Amino acid sequence: MPYSLRLRSEADEDLAALSVRERTLVFKQLKKLSQAPELGQPLGKKAGIDLSGYRKMYADRKRIRVVYRIINEQIVVEVVAVGKRDDLEVYHMAARRLA
Repeated sequence: MPYSLRLRSEADEDLAALSVRERTLVFKQLKKLSQAPELGQPLGKKAGIDLSGYRKMYADRKRIRVVYRIINEQIVVEVVAVGKRDDLEVYHMAARRLA
């Protein structure tokens, strides 16, 4: 059974800030996540950022990260942040949004 995708409003804004090409690549990955949400790698605690329980998926040859969590009870994949990995910025954004 496919999972439905839910983008937080901030993640929707993140997508809007990407180029059309980057957005297309992210949407392809999101489609994969709806079919198999376990594809992404688990995140934990790194560099003072605690994203335990969340996962990451790459897009655009690992230049862009999608940070999300799986809500099995609701059959939902919730996307928290989308952005470039530069200096772990996407992970800092995700942590701020979850605080």
